[in-house]
Amino acid sequence: MKTERIYRLVFGSVYPLYIKKVESKGRSKEELDTVICWLTGYDKDSLQAQIVNRCDFETFFAQAPALNPNASKITGVICGYRVEEIEDPVIQKMRYLDKLVDELAKGRAMEKILRQ
Repeated sequence: MKTERIYRLVFGSVYPLYIKKVESKGRSKEELDTVICWLTGYDKDSLQAQIVNRCDFETFFAQAPALNPNASKITGVICGYRVEEIEDPVIQKMRYLDKLVDELAKGRAMEKILRQ
């Protein structure tokens, strides 16, 4: 997939898939929102606004108040790539989010997901 196509994915169209993934594993939408807000600095209202406005991932991360300083502690493999080695900043942030959603769905403790 070309970088431009990945950047143009609409966050609001992927968000329901995240919800479905975590809820099928016994986690909640609220926990998902907590994880997303932790990573991006959005609060619940501004996160909802991004979803309603159908922002693409590039815009979603560009408008994020602040990437959590502990995001660099997110390591591991997602989609066959080590997240800490991804050079493109937007794709790396997308994969950080994917990794956090996976950890939530796998039942990892919230304190560990939020790197506390």
